Amino acid sequence: MAKTLVFGHQNPDTDTISAALAASYLLNNAYHEETEAVALGKPNAETQYALDYFKVAAPRVIKEADTETVVLVDHNEAGQSVANIADITVTGVYDHHKIDFKSAAPMYFINMPYGSTATILYYEFKNANVEIPAELAGMMASAIISDTLLLKSPTTSPMDQPALEALATLAGLADYQAYGLAMLKAGTDLSSRTAKELIDGDAKSFDMAGQSVRVGQVNTVDVEDVFARRDEVVAAIEEELASEDYDTFIFVVTNILESNSDVLVLGANQDKVAKAFATTLIDGRASLPGVVSRKKQVVPPLQAAFEA
Repeated sequence: MAKTLVFGHQNPDTDTISAALAASYLLNNAYHEETEAVALGKPNAETQYALDYFKVAAPRVIKEADTETVVLVDHNEAGQSVANIADITVTGVYDHHKIDFKSAAPMYFINMPYGSTATILYYEFKNANVEIPAELAGMMASAIISDTLLLKSPTTSPMDQPALEALATLAGLADYQAYGLAMLKAGTDLSSRTAKELIDGDAKSFDMAGQSVRVGQVNTVDVEDVFARRDEVVAAIEEELASEDYDTFIFVVTNILESNSDVLVLGANQDKVAKAFATTLIDGRASLPGVVSRKKQVVPPLQAAFEA
């Protein structure tokens, strides 16, 4: 029988890649399973920075799962998963997002409201009494830094900082703050990315009251650098609205230094998006002070507005 594949969501970020590596290592060493960490896309610039720093090979990229069983990390929604998810058996999940999952068979499902999936896995390693290799600890620390924006995001939980500090020690990171800022900045170099790469680099699809809503997000240190390319970004979004049958595309541009975002909305339901954030869209754009987290500050108010 082929190995069980372990992977995160499409358009993988640092938590997705790191969690797949960590979960696979844990399952192989604690529970003697035969698993392989894979990815549903190439690492982004931020993740590649961490992989290079800790000298870790990126997981191979797949489009479909060529095995009978899989373990999901950092997601549980079918629309964010591998293309043939309906044809394979999910035997386990490690996640920290809202739950939209059904299973006809018993399985382990670990979902905690922590800042990153890597935090969950850190405590799973502790519970299983499995030592975390230095390079894997570095990747897991990078994941926590990424998802919590160096512990400044509203998604940060009381469990994240102890996990980050312990992992940084294991990884030999004497100053995880300096490393984290360098890693986050590496992910904000957008000059070489096409408009399509900008809108799709960290995008997820959601069903909101029967409407197909695509929410993309990009981190930067200067929001206006992104909006200087507005015409090509709009063209890329309009192309996806037509080709993918999305009803609404919401592009969130987040300043990681100032912890604010601007949003660009195209397609239908602009009134609902404006209502969700209690703002006025001017030519599809609005500022969202203090908003940095798609999971906690963007998707929940959108769901509420669409379902009202």
